[in-house]
Amino acid sequence: MSNILVKTCLNSLPSKIGRFSSFSFVQPLQVVYGKIYSETPTSKQFHTSPKMNSSIMNGNLWETDPELYEVIKKEKERQRSGLEMIASENFTSVPVLQCLSTCLHNKYSEGMPHQRYYGGNEYIDEIEIMAQQRSLAAYRLDPEQWGVNVQPYSGSPANFAVYTGVVEPHGRIMGLDLPDGGHLTHGFFTANKKISATSIFFESMPYKVDPVSGLIDYEQLAITAKLFKPRLIIAGMSCYSRCLDYKTFRKIADDNGAYLMADMAHISGLVAAGIIPSPFEYCDIVTTTTHKTLRGPRAGVIFYRKGVRSVKANGQKVMFDIENKINQSVFPGLQGGPHNHAIAAIATAMKQATTPEFVEYQKQVVKNAQRLCSGLVSRGYSVATGGTDVHLILVDMRSAGLTGSPAERILELCSIACNKNTVPGDKSALNPSGIRLGTPALTTRGLKEADIDRVVDYIDKALKIAQEVTKISGPKVADFNKTIEESADFKAKITKLREEIENYSRAFPLPGFETY
Repeated sequence: MSNILVKTCLNSLPSKIGRFSSFSFVQPLQVVYGKIYSETPTSKQFHTSPKMNSSIMNGNLWETDPELYEVIKKEKERQRSGLEMIASENFTSVPVLQCLSTCLHNKYSEGMPHQRYYGGNEYIDEIEIMAQQRSLAAYRLDPEQWGVNVQPYSGSPANFAVYTGVVEPHGRIMGLDLPDGGHLTHGFFTANKKISATSIFFESMPYKVDPVSGLIDYEQLAITAKLFKPRLIIAGMSCYSRCLDYKTFRKIADDNGAYLMADMAHISGLVAAGIIPSPFEYCDIVTTTTHKTLRGPRAGVIFYRKGVRSVKANGQKVMFDIENKINQSVFPGLQGGPHNHAIAAIATAMKQATTPEFVEYQKQVVKNAQRLCSGLVSRGYSVATGGTDVHLILVDMRSAGLTGSPAERILELCSIACNKNTVPGDKSALNPSGIRLGTPALTTRGLKEADIDRVVDYIDKALKIAQEVTKISGPKVADFNKTIEESADFKAKITKLREEIENYSRAFPLPGFETY
């Protein structure tokens, strides 16, 4: 972690810090704070000047609010004892957690580095510039050709900032339909209601996947784009298990005079590691979150093209003009002061993304996802597109006589966290037919292919219990839950499987602090 952060925070440090994880891969806090203390949480409190003798300001959370602290501890234990398979979740590193708990949280810094609306931002500017430089370096980008804004609070605000900046009000946007693997912010609406703010403030038109193969129908996308004439086309997904054809997206965008934006929120870690094709060769704008495969803080980043966009027939250069539009859309358009503690965490996460260890981690994420896919297919489950190139799979539960909701519920009861998800052809996002499973979090904890085989076995056992329950309850989740609650046999089977899974999960280390 940088000396800049140390200088910024040194004078505000507590004299003692609670107990932290003893796992060997967790770096000691002395890299930032100079000294580590290992007393139990309840035995020490923070100390500052005698003039600030306030139990509210200087007490530990476990002393000042034990009720809240106990719930946090329960969540920590849930994460430790369960198998986290939600594709958009991960376990971040101790350095990132340290950044998020620093004095940087205290500072207001509206504006861009060296152009602030508040004083006292000398070190904040240095940290934000560091985050910008490291973000460009993580994706091997030339700063003469690419710029970056690291201030968005998360991925959805980042996307909306792009739309606000480069698409006029009620301008036209195209994105992958939500039931086909897209994201809410790509413009989702139903026959009766505009669901996403993108569809409310802009005119959105979805493109679809082929209903048989589950793959994006690029031919139909080209036809629809020619008719709709979008200002912006989004190449992105939240539940699509194949690499995107950015070259084809680029041609379709050029044919219609549209900007091409990639939303790589789910795959940004894989892109940084060079495991899958990069969108930067073909796109004008790239957005991402930083907490999924990238394994950083909960934040958003916007990359945008700079320099020459095209050359006219007479040799005149046409320049990109989106830098100011995007930066001003983030602030003052949509946000106030940036979250400086999160920006510092972005900086250290982007540094981690350039290491050999990070590359090996991303390779293992994909290996585990592919092993998960082949294991479930071998047991008769149907997986959208027939496989995966990335970190997730979409399982169509109709092949097992189930829908997404009871499948998600039985796995949750057995301490496997996933989410119900629409599959191609679904009519309602409220009653989806599939579940989405991801491997980033499990891989962070050290699981490899042989371990995934065991996870597949656990999933299969849980879903077989769900099949037994639905024979009695029918498809409704309320009836499903009631049937389990009223059956000692079902409860016993679930308890036995849950205990086996939790004992297995606890054998793998969980990054972070020991109790919270």
